[in-house]
Amino acid sequence: MESQYHTPIDLGQTYPDLKDKPLSINGQEILSHNPNRYKQHGFHFVADNCIGCHACETACAEKNGTPAHLSYRKVGYVEGGTYPNFARVNISMACNHCEDPVCLKGCPTLAYTKYVEYGAVLQDPNICFGCGYCTWVCPYNAPILDPVKGEVQKCNMCVDRLEDGLKPACVSACLSNALDFGVIESIPNVAQQAKLDIPGFPDPAITRPNIRFEQKRSLPAQMTRADNDPFFYEKVGTPTADKFNNGRYKIKPIEPTKQSGGQPRMGWGLSYLRSREDSLVQFTLLYQMVLGGFLSLFFSLLSPNTNPIGNLIATHPTTLKGTLFVLIGLLFYGMFSSTMHLGKPQFFYRAINNLRHSWVSREIFTTGTFFGLLAGYAGIMAIPSTLLWLSPPFIILPALICLWGAAMVGPIGLYCMVCCYRIPARPFWNHWHTGGVFTASALILGPLLIGFISGLTALYTDEKTVSIFSFLAWPLLMGVLLQEVSLLAHIRYLNRKGEEAAVSRMIMLNRFGKTYIARHISLVVLMIGAILFAFQSQALSRLIIGWWPGLGVFLWGILFVQAIFHELIGRVLFYVAVVPTTIPGAFFWGNKAFEEHARKSGLAQMPQVGVVPVKH
Repeated sequence: MESQYHTPIDLGQTYPDLKDKPLSINGQEILSHNPNRYKQHGFHFVADNCIGCHACETACAEKNGTPAHLSYRKVGYVEGGTYPNFARVNISMACNHCEDPVCLKGCPTLAYTKYVEYGAVLQDPNICFGCGYCTWVCPYNAPILDPVKGEVQKCNMCVDRLEDGLKPACVSACLSNALDFGVIESIPNVAQQAKLDIPGFPDPAITRPNIRFEQKRSLPAQMTRADNDPFFYEKVGTPTADKFNNGRYKIKPIEPTKQSGGQPRMGWGLSYLRSREDSLVQFTLLYQMVLGGFLSLFFSLLSPNTNPIGNLIATHPTTLKGTLFVLIGLLFYGMFSSTMHLGKPQFFYRAINNLRHSWVSREIFTTGTFFGLLAGYAGIMAIPSTLLWLSPPFIILPALICLWGAAMVGPIGLYCMVCCYRIPARPFWNHWHTGGVFTASALILGPLLIGFISGLTALYTDEKTVSIFSFLAWPLLMGVLLQEVSLLAHIRYLNRKGEEAAVSRMIMLNRFGKTYIARHISLVVLMIGAILFAFQSQALSRLIIGWWPGLGVFLWGILFVQAIFHELIGRVLFYVAVVPTTIPGAFFWGNKAFEEHARKSGLAQMPQVGVVPVKH
């Protein structure tokens, strides 16, 4: 049999490794006599019938015992037109138990399972450690990160009710016959449509969700959201011979105006440069800085007699030891920061449970291995001279293994880090520019760090500093050029891609417009500085050395500090300007503006409001 996406839905063939993993309900394995037990099930939603009474939400909350700030099923809406030709489309949405569950593949702890029974995608909060990555990759807001418990929860298809021959609680509670449920290839007898999407529903091609829609009423050309998100839906298709076909709707950004009172035009947006992902800002930047710095050392050590850093290390071996321990300290802080970002950091070791599918698991494994190899190499290099009576193979061989291993694993860790952000549900990230800016950050920050440490050492030991900066200015210049090209290509992609990507572009060029321009000016300054150091003349070298030997270190330090601020602001923008694919919220539920208002006004102190402080 085939699904509505013309793909096989034999769950035993699709997920053969789960055949021997029976469905467990409340810790007990149950075997039902339901004849449709091994068929893919899904929801059928009749949007024209939904009256927005929220009975489905209430029944779901009562059945699962969820607190006010969590809701597995949510009802939002889009609306449009003017009186008397006004229309509203309510959308009741929970987990769609997709054919290609990206939450299952993305979860690093293996908290998700796609069962052959009913095709249910179930999640175990007890295994989850609260990284929230599944909330990134899911296009439909199905997994919910509980900021109180620090774990993710979601709809479980009411599989215990299905085992007893009943329908999910939300379907049974629906007053207007808007929700139905059953075997996905069997359309309900009363249904006149089985569409794959309606206005406000993200692209079903991302995960092939098991839900069908019926929506026959004629709708206005434009539909807006009630949740303060800065975009609307515009009809771009034309009705076909099917009188019930309303055409397709695409997302369009709401451009700010002076009268709108919304996002400022060409602002700095500094008050918005904070997010839950601040610890990831630190981790990604520090890893890239350490990787770039280590590779600068590595290539210098390959030919110590032909480059100034190699000569400095050969003359003053303590330079290498000190630099390595600086790199280790920075990377340890970044990894610790990312661990504390978890909802349940005490279970950090579960992060590598899903190496088979999850790029997060691969990222954590490779970055952790890089840290271990780097620490091992630094430890061997720090062996005191009193122990050098050991046989050379016991010193040189482990050192070479750690050195070359770190040089090979480090870039793989960066590649895995990039892949974590290539998410179709977040178009702002899903572009090669992500790999470009991450690599550029390593090329910019790493050489600047090594140059500053080496420059201070050379200055202290009366060595020449000019040649060191000239040597490291080349990878710095490459990084600046790569980042500028990546940013320019990205802004064109956002405009060309449209929809959520275009909304991100609008936010970046308006709310953060001045900050965005300042980033490019900063890149130009870094480029000029790199060029001056890379192509410095003998006359300039003599001037620097003759006037003040520390001038070169001072100027390089200024570039380093500027680069840190430049990369920090750019990385924060990377997280705060992203607009994910989402299901429309309501005036209160799913409205970020209302959540901010509730926290500022004190409404969040009332549990029934459903807004709690964000702890993670």
